[in-house]
Amino acid sequence: MSAPEPAENGAQQLLVFIDPVARRTDGESVRIAKDVLGAGAAVKICLPDGPEEFARALARRGSRRPVVIGDDRALLRMVGLLHRERELASGALSVVPVGTYVDLTRSLGVPTGAVAAARAVLDGVVRRLDLLVDDSDGVVLGDLRIPAPPGTHRGAGTHRGTGAHWGAGAAGDGAGDEEFTAGLGPAASSVWHTCRSLVRTLVRPVPGVAGTRAHRLRVEADGVLLSDLDEPVSGVTVRSRDGRAEVVIRTQDAEEPRRASALSVTVSGADFRYHADARVTGPVRTRTWTLRPAGWGLTLPASAPEAARVPGLGDG
Repeated sequence: MSAPEPAENGAQQLLVFIDPVARRTDGESVRIAKDVLGAGAAVKICLPDGPEEFARALARRGSRRPVVIGDDRALLRMVGLLHRERELASGALSVVPVGTYVDLTRSLGVPTGAVAAARAVLDGVVRRLDLLVDDSDGVVLGDLRIPAPPGTHRGAGTHRGTGAHWGAGAAGDGAGDEEFTAGLGPAASSVWHTCRSLVRTLVRPVPGVAGTRAHRLRVEADGVLLSDLDEPVSGVTVRSRDGRAEVVIRTQDAEEPRRASALSVTVSGADFRYHADARVTGPVRTRTWTLRPAGWGLTLPASAPEAARVPGLGDG
């Protein structure tokens, strides 16, 4: 934990990125944050129009401390770029949360109001936080989740026995009956309607049924097998906590989740998608996440707890 370093003239040197989404959604909060930062530091404003311009400006930041005004996605973009530059561990960054999606930022200990968050940038201290890094160079600041796959169902127009779909005028839906029976006598018409009702009963559509919501995954923590392909897994959660990666596995056959603590987690099996913070990635067949204790620095209020807890699904 350390205080931000001032420049030689006594003023902090900040490179402030204003996310375009923040400018569109809450221009007033952006203006307030700019005014507060500009009153207490030497500020250079950057208004990137896209990810490429954002990356170029960040690479040319020099000694200025990067600050992003934006939501969780803007913070994740900056952390990801600094990680790929291999400069995430050496410096610190700051964020003023503006936008709709700020749950991650809030959970890290950053104030949500524009004034309070901007003052934390100027007067706060740098706290080292954990993160997860995967083997494709992605980063996870909060929770990593592998939820159960979506259930499959048969459409309401699929019929028992043949799997065919009834078309207009078929006996299944009654369309065209008036035209068909127009030339029939009363007795024949009555027989036709009776037969039609019987057919509709016999070939009634199969109700939508949810498929089995489970994965066939192999989960290993520090090389120790926690779950294998023969055990249906309904969900996996990995989160950093106290310098370790906490792994929670929910299986269909067990009432209580299986838990483990490790520095490295590997998941493999059939194609699966995973949720890393605010992003959905995949499908992939194997992925390894490695914990980086105190892997990045974030400027937080001096009164913030030593270890801000990242967002989770609860202790269950």
